Amino acid sequence: NVPEDQADKLLLASWGLPKAVLEKYHSLGVVQMFEWQAECLMLGRVLEGKNLVYSAPTSAGKTLVAELLILKRVLETRKKALLILPFVSVAKEKKCYLQ
Repeated sequence: NVPEDQADKLLLASWGLPKAVLEKYHSLGVVQMFEWQAECLMLGRVLEGKNLVYSAPTSAGKTLVAELLILKRVLETRKKALLILPFVSVAKEKKCYLQ
């Protein structure tokens, strides 16, 4: 569980994302994460580029964790990222969404 003194970490706005990114998530109804998602982002040195392996059921929110990790790394390091997706339809959807 997320420690009580870090409950603000559930809010997307507390992760240092640009206003335009937050507005896009908010327009889709995503304002905060589940506790397990925030826990993933706070594990070890994952925000510094270390590996993270996590598992959750279909439609549980795994993609949000990956997107936030990718966005933060790209914005902080100014390097490109490669996002591999399992289906062409999902790839097209994410391409439009992330642009």
